Amino acid sequence: MTFILYLALILLFTKAAGDLSVRIGQPPVLGKLIAGIVLGPAVLGWIHNDEFIHTMSEIGVLLLMFIAGLETDLDQLRRNWKSAFAVAVGGVVLPFFGGYGAALAFGFEAHYALFFGILFCATSVSISAQVLKDMNKLGTREGTTILGAAVVDDVLVVVLLAVLMSLLGAGGADPALGLMIVKKVAFFGGIFLIGRLLVPPLMKWISGLKVTETTITAALIVCFAFSYFAESMGVAGIIGAFAAGIAVSLTPHKHEVEQRVEPIAYAVFVPVFFVSIGLNVTFDGIGGQIGFIAVITVVAVLTKLIGGGVGARLTGFDNSSSLAIGAGMISRGEVALIIASSGLQSGLLHAEYFTPALIMVILTTLITPPLLKILLQRNDRARGNEPNPPGL
Repeated sequence: MTFILYLALILLFTKAAGDLSVRIGQPPVLGKLIAGIVLGPAVLGWIHNDEFIHTMSEIGVLLLMFIAGLETDLDQLRRNWKSAFAVAVGGVVLPFFGGYGAALAFGFEAHYALFFGILFCATSVSISAQVLKDMNKLGTREGTTILGAAVVDDVLVVVLLAVLMSLLGAGGADPALGLMIVKKVAFFGGIFLIGRLLVPPLMKWISGLKVTETTITAALIVCFAFSYFAESMGVAGIIGAFAAGIAVSLTPHKHEVEQRVEPIAYAVFVPVFFVSIGLNVTFDGIGGQIGFIAVITVVAVLTKLIGGGVGARLTGFDNSSSLAIGAGMISRGEVALIIASSGLQSGLLHAEYFTPALIMVILTTLITPPLLKILLQRNDRARGNEPNPPGL
């Protein structure tokens, strides 16, 4: 019955911390992330990252990205595809060389430094998506560019990781690089066709069944099926969930699904996801690595901020919007955690550097919400608009 206590503590602390965060002028997601650190091994030690937390958080992040896909303005995304691609490229190239250079400066051998560079390239916009949603910015030009860039970023990082593992012959890696790339292409081609041809009739059929809550059930089937398909093809499940949200948004059921899925997600699953990030923080044995952690965190923040910002600036955004877009790409989140774990298992990341890398991922995730909020508000003021207040 321990999981019931875990759930009660998570719901209480995340709502209280989120409210406190709003009261001091920060987005509620920041308080929820800190709640995870407080509840976890780093401070109180009341909750540990067990199988229950892992499963609930996986569902939470999938629902979060599904909602982001539902609320994405496709017309805006089509108009900004060049910007999204440029931001993604800038947000991969500069962090790669920044991470590689930082690792070499601390005495890493070349192949370990290459892996560290790839770790810096990862972007997880689940946190940024929450901030954009809180501020009613998901459908803006900046919001759609950040979300679109994250999709491209995921593909580029997966290809880079596949190349590195194939060239170095890391243990357990699939040497068939060509096959891995084909699977990525097949995934994106497949979800496009499925989203266009199969999702609308599936939604219509299931919604017509003579049982309760058929529309939301149909939407969740699409969400989880797309996520599973993505994972099976070597793409992050959150990208599949985001694509599922876009596919459902093209059906007449968009608004009904949006209204029904948000209470399910935000009442239970999403809070567990935010807390799970904080649970990974531990301060044991890092006293001698403070300098290393500080350097890689600063490099991780600046390279994404500048790289993504330059990509946005070169494709027509003004300086204020470009910085906001760059800030939206800073969070490494679960994507970097997956890459770090893969590197640890394959021998491309030494165990002694896993915790510093983990803390860097956590810090970039904590830095993103307040920084993105500040830059979006400054952008609003520059345009003469009143910033939207964050929600609870």
